[in-house]
Amino acid sequence: MASPDASPDASLGASLIQNYARLPLAFERGQGVWLWDEAGKRYLDAVAGVAVCGLGHAHPAVTQAVCEQARRVTHTSNLYRIAAQEQLAEHLTRISGLDAAFFCNSGAEAVEAAIKMARLAARARGNDHPLIAVAQGAFHGRTLGAWSATDPLGENPHTPPPRAPGFVRVPFDNVAALEKLAAETPALCAILLEPIQGENGVRVPARGYLRAVRELCDRRGLLLMLDEVQTGLCRTGAWYCFEHEHIAPDLLTTAKALGNGVPIGACLARREVAAHLAPGAHGSTFGGNPLACAAALAVIETMQREQLHERAARIGAYLSDGLRDALSGVSVVREIRGRGLLIGVELDRPCKPLARAALEQGLLINVAAENVIRLAPPLILTTEQTDWLSARLAALIKTFASEARKTGR
Repeated sequence: MASPDASPDASLGASLIQNYARLPLAFERGQGVWLWDEAGKRYLDAVAGVAVCGLGHAHPAVTQAVCEQARRVTHTSNLYRIAAQEQLAEHLTRISGLDAAFFCNSGAEAVEAAIKMARLAARARGNDHPLIAVAQGAFHGRTLGAWSATDPLGENPHTPPPRAPGFVRVPFDNVAALEKLAAETPALCAILLEPIQGENGVRVPARGYLRAVRELCDRRGLLLMLDEVQTGLCRTGAWYCFEHEHIAPDLLTTAKALGNGVPIGACLARREVAAHLAPGAHGSTFGGNPLACAAALAVIETMQREQLHERAARIGAYLSDGLRDALSGVSVVREIRGRGLLIGVELDRPCKPLARAALEQGLLINVAAENVIRLAPPLILTTEQTDWLSARLAALIKTFASEARKTGR
């Protein structure tokens, strides 16, 4: 098996801060589900920029929209109306069932906006020290507020980054723990959750969990905040993952696939919650600029036209079933789980070396939570490409299992 996952190397990008453990290759072009490195080798991209490139690489509709917009105007700031931003907000509110949108540059910024709105709404009701419940194993971003809501998976215990107060953690997929917290915590104002925990290894809660949390929020007068940065925009077989439970949140964060690689995020809110974000209360210089919104409009319109939520459900089930068949009886495989085209293959041991080994086979995969292979390929994946992916990944895992048996580990 190949050596462990990449580590910081000062000889590669020596002028960069070494905060990423990058794998040792760079890509020069992409087309659909494929990427080519500088030597011309082709790779099937089962990472999609971590669930970003839902339409794949160099999608003609997005490329055309970005080029045409760049020829007209790239940026004007939010001092003025932006027609494309207004159109995009109409699309997103119609899809989500929420009422209003705030645009920013990333998922973390969208989470920051949601946190601010939830706290402003609580203070308007006389709660001067509002608390937000978050889940153990959660990941919401790396800005201060979002990171404070994140469970410190993989955090260096010797040098933990600073955290802001105002968050209380409970176990994920545990309604009883939330009920107890709500009963004992008068300052609680909201519950912030991922419908599926992506960074924690594609952890899928039991059916009915989100509905029970929604009912709890309604009884207790709490806001339900859903972080769909990774699960949103057709990834799980619905426009947003909450639709599987036939509920609606009060605040929703979305990003990643929204721009198909062009940075854009949004926080969507019910009107009465959004009203607390008055002029001057929040802002973003680049948020929702004409270029980013042109890309996002092309993404949304393509997803609608091609019904990619239905495709993700169908191809995701095909990929999961194929992996289950191919890996049946392989001792190191604990579970294959997920929704749509967000799939986790959990092994019984750390498996980061598989990411590097996959490169040799022309396959890009990602390992989350140390022992879960996370697959989030473009939503345009074909059945033939799915078979290619499934066969190569199964072979890699079987080799990994064989070597584990030989070493007795």
